[in-house]
Amino acid sequence: MHALTGQIFATCGVELAAVYVPSDNIDELRLAEASGDLHGAYEPAPVHMLSGRSPVADACRAGRPQWITADGAGPEGARGPVSLGALPLGGDPRLLGCLLVVRKGTDGFDDDQRAFLELYADQTAAGLEAAAARVAVPVDVGASAGPELLPSRGGTFVLTLQSGHMAVDGQVLQLLGVAPDDYDGHVSTLLECAVPDDVPALMSIVEPDRSTTHQQLAFRVRRPGGELRWLGLRCRVLPGPHGRPERILGVVGDASYLRPTPDEVSLVQRLSAALAGAATIRDVSRVVVESLRAPLAADRVAVAELEGDRLVVTLLDPPRPDAWPGAWRSEWRSEWPDASLHSLPTLEGAVREGHVALWPPGAGLEPGLAGIGPGGLAVLPLPADGRMVGVCLVGWDGEHRFGPDERSLLTATAGLVGQALTRAHALNAGHELATMLQRSLLPRKLPALPGGEAVARYLPATVGLEVGGDWYDVIPLSNGHVALVIGDVQGHSAGAATIMGQMRTAIRAYAVEGHPPDVVVAHANRLLVGMETDLFATCTYVDLDMEEGLAWVVRAGHLPPLLRLPDGTTDVPEIEGGPPLGVMAEAEYPLTEIGLVPGTLIALLTDGLVESASLRLEDGMRAVCEALGRADPADPGRVADDLVAGTRRRDDDVAVLLLRYDGMRVRPIRARWAVWRLPDAVMHARRFTGRTLRGWGVSEEVDTVQLVVSELVTNAIAHTQGEVRLDLTLAGDRLRVAVNDASPRAPVKSTSVDWEATGGRGLLLVEAMSTTWGSVPLSGGKQVWCEVALTPREDTGEVTAPAGTAPARRAGAHR
Repeated sequence: MHALTGQIFATCGVELAAVYVPSDNIDELRLAEASGDLHGAYEPAPVHMLSGRSPVADACRAGRPQWITADGAGPEGARGPVSLGALPLGGDPRLLGCLLVVRKGTDGFDDDQRAFLELYADQTAAGLEAAAARVAVPVDVGASAGPELLPSRGGTFVLTLQSGHMAVDGQVLQLLGVAPDDYDGHVSTLLECAVPDDVPALMSIVEPDRSTTHQQLAFRVRRPGGELRWLGLRCRVLPGPHGRPERILGVVGDASYLRPTPDEVSLVQRLSAALAGAATIRDVSRVVVESLRAPLAADRVAVAELEGDRLVVTLLDPPRPDAWPGAWRSEWRSEWPDASLHSLPTLEGAVREGHVALWPPGAGLEPGLAGIGPGGLAVLPLPADGRMVGVCLVGWDGEHRFGPDERSLLTATAGLVGQALTRAHALNAGHELATMLQRSLLPRKLPALPGGEAVARYLPATVGLEVGGDWYDVIPLSNGHVALVIGDVQGHSAGAATIMGQMRTAIRAYAVEGHPPDVVVAHANRLLVGMETDLFATCTYVDLDMEEGLAWVVRAGHLPPLLRLPDGTTDVPEIEGGPPLGVMAEAEYPLTEIGLVPGTLIALLTDGLVESASLRLEDGMRAVCEALGRADPADPGRVADDLVAGTRRRDDDVAVLLLRYDGMRVRPIRARWAVWRLPDAVMHARRFTGRTLRGWGVSEEVDTVQLVVSELVTNAIAHTQGEVRLDLTLAGDRLRVAVNDASPRAPVKSTSVDWEATGGRGLLLVEAMSTTWGSVPLSGGKQVWCEVALTPREDTGEVTAPAGTAPARRAGAHR
C-alpha cells in the first residue's frame, strides 16, 4: 500500500484504489491513477464505457455508490473473491470521474467504512476539480510515479459526542502537527491547532444541530514551526436510538490546492481586518463590496441575508435598479429589495448545498441570475454556526474564466463574511428587531391608481439604530379620490418607529371612514396627545380628486408639497399650516386647495432629504426643485432614485413620495338623491334611478338597477334611523349603486329563508343581480354598495352629466 493514502485505506480495509476520469470520448472513462496492490485480487480495467455494464459505469449512471461482493465469478478483473466499491466523483451538472476501491474476500465494507469512503470520495472530487486542468493523458498504472489525483495526505476520526472523546489516526495528528504522545483524546486539544478565525466554524461541526447530517469545511491550522496549512474536513453525523446526534465520522485531508497566492493572502487579511471593525449588517456588506469588486474586476456584487425562504438584500453595487435583472427591479421597493429564494432555483440549490458555485459564460441560468453575470457568475453561500446566513453574488459582464486560485479566494472570503454577518447580528440585535418592525409598518407596495402613478423611497438614518419615524402612505378612497400622506415622528429610534406605525394606521383608518382631510389630521392629533408620549410628529396630508385634478392639502408642521409642472418649472405652493401632531389637543388644521393639470408631478418629502448639519433647509429645497425640473416625469421611479441618490451618510431618515397626475381618460359621472322617510320613498328612489340612467344612455339594465335600488333603500329605511342617501356612479361599463345611512351596524345576509318568510331576501337579491357588493363604515354610519356590469356601448368616450346630476366632486349637493 502506498504510504500517501495508506492510512485512510488501511482504516477501511482497502487494498487497491483507482480513479477514472472522462476522456475525449464522452461515453468513456479512462484509468487516470491507481494506488495499492495492482497485482493482487483485482486488476483495474484501463477503460470503462458509461453505456456498458460494470460497477464504475453503474455508479456513474445512478449518481450514487455501488457496493458489490463477488466470490470469484464476479466483475471483470477479479482474480478471486473480492469486495468492490464504486463511488462517483461529482455529478450533475458535471461528472468528474469515479473512485474504485477493492478489498480481498467477501466480507464487504461495513457501514462505518462505507461512510469513510464516501467522505473520502468527496474529498477526492474536490482535489480532482482543482487539478482537472493538469490531467492530459491517463497515468501508466505500471509506472512508479506517485499519485496525482488521490488526496496525498489524509486520515480519519471518530468523535463520540456525549463524552467528547475523539479517536484519530496518526495521519490526522501529523497533519495537525500534534505528537501522538501529546494527544489526550479530547477534541478540544485538536481545536487549539486551528487558526482562531476558523474555530467558530469548527465548533459548529463538533456540536452539530439535530437536523444536520453531512458537513464539510476548509480550515487552517498553524503547525509548531509556524507553517500555515489548509486542510479539508468532511464528516457525517450518525444519530443514536432516539434520533439525537451520537457519533461523527470524518475524514481530514490536505487541501493545499486552496492555499492562496501572496496577493490573495493580502486581500483576505485586509478583508479580515476591515470586517473586524464592521458593527452592522450594512457595514459588513459595504466592506465586502469594497474588498471584492475592484480586485476581481467584477461588474456587480450583491450581499443578501437569508430570512426564512426569502433573500433580503443588504447592499447592491452598483446601487441602480436598471443595472440589475428585471426580477430584482420589480422587487426594488425602498432600501430593502428582497426576493423569494424559491423563485431562483439555481441559487436555492447552491445555498442548500453550501458550496461555492461558479458559472461560466453561457451557463443555462434562470433570467434572475443570468442577468447578474452574463460573462460569469460566482455564488458564495455564507456559512456561520453550522448554517447558511446569507449569500454573496459576484457577476461579470465580459467573459470571465475561473481558476482554482480564485475558487480558494472566494471560499475563504465566504467563511469570513458569514462569521462577520453573525457577529453583526449579535452586536446589533436591537437594531435588527427595530428594522424588522419598521419594514412591517411601511407599505410593502403602493396601490395602482387610475389616472396616476405613485412611487416611494425610504432610507433610514446611517447613525444610531438606523431606524426612524418617517412614514408614507397612499390610500385609495371612494369617488375617485386618493390620499397621499407623508410624516415624520421625532427622532430615529425604536420608539419613533412604533409611534410611526400607530400614526400611519390611525390616519389610514380615519381617511377610509370618509372624513375630510382637516378632520383626519385633527383626529390623529388628538390620538397622539392621548398616547402619553413625549414624541411629536409632523405630517402633510393631500386629498386628491383624480377626476377633477383638485387637491386639498393639510400641513401639520411639515414641509409643503412640491409641484413639477408639465413645462418643467417647479412650484412650492403656499399652504397654510397647523402645529405638529401631539402638541395641542385642540389645534386647528386649515385646508388649502390647489389645482393640478395632467402631467404634473407632486412630491412629498421629509426634512432628512433637504436639511442636515451641513445643509440649510432653503438650499436643500432649492436643490430638490432643480432636480425635479431636470427630471423626466415619464418614469417617476427614476425621479425618486435620483432624488435620494446623493444621500450617503445621513443623520436623519429620508422619505420621498411622488405621484404623477395623468387625469382620467373616462371620467365617471355621478348623481345623488336624498331619500325622505315617506310612505312612497322607495317609489321616488326608483323613478330617480330610471330618469338618471336613461339620461346617461343606459336602457337594458334599468329594471335590474331599479330592483337593486328598491332593496337597498328599503333595508335602510326599515332598519336605520336618520338620513338616507342614494348615490349612482357610472364609470365606463360599470354602474355603482351606494346607499348611505346613519347606522354603524353592517347588514347581515340571511343564511336560510323559508317559503313563508316575509323578509330576509333583500341582500340575496342584491347579490344575485350584481357582480359584487359590500359594506364599508363611514363617519357616523355605513355605506352598502354594489356594482352592476353594463352592456358595452359603442361610444366609450367621456359622458357629459345631464342637468340635475351632481358633478364628480365629493361636495355634491343633495336633491
